[in-house]
Amino acid sequence: MTIEYDDCLKRGKIKPFSRGPALAAKEIEAAEADLSRAHKTYSETDYKWATIQTYYSMFHSARALLYAKSLREHSHYCLVAAIKTLYVETKVIPVYILEGFQQAKTLREEADYYNRWSQAGCEKLIKLAEEFLGIGRNTILPRQ
Repeated sequence: MTIEYDDCLKRGKIKPFSRGPALAAKEIEAAEADLSRAHKTYSETDYKWATIQTYYSMFHSARALLYAKSLREHSHYCLVAAIKTLYVETKVIPVYILEGFQQAKTLREEADYYNRWSQAGCEKLIKLAEEFLGIGRNTILPRQ
């Protein structure tokens, strides 16, 4: 268990969520919908919105994985800490996917708050989001 995850548990930023497993598939659906919209927006050369949509796809993939463990996050930081402990340290998710999720948050904030984005950054995120979604699907949906 990471120090960060343990701290999140102690501060109540990660809590038990008994309805989580029943809602995990809906989070995967949200991730799929956001990624689909990101592809469409990207094809229209709107890289700012595609970047934002891609981040939310990754967020919903991460949340689905947490819900599958009957847990719920109350901060992005703790969502990352939980995914690291529960899925990266157990080798279900490669570390570069988690790093990509963290980068997606930064790029979303850059696009959203500072009007800065790039086609290359967006392309990289879309590829990572596709892989993250695939991992989420394969991890959660067989259980349903």
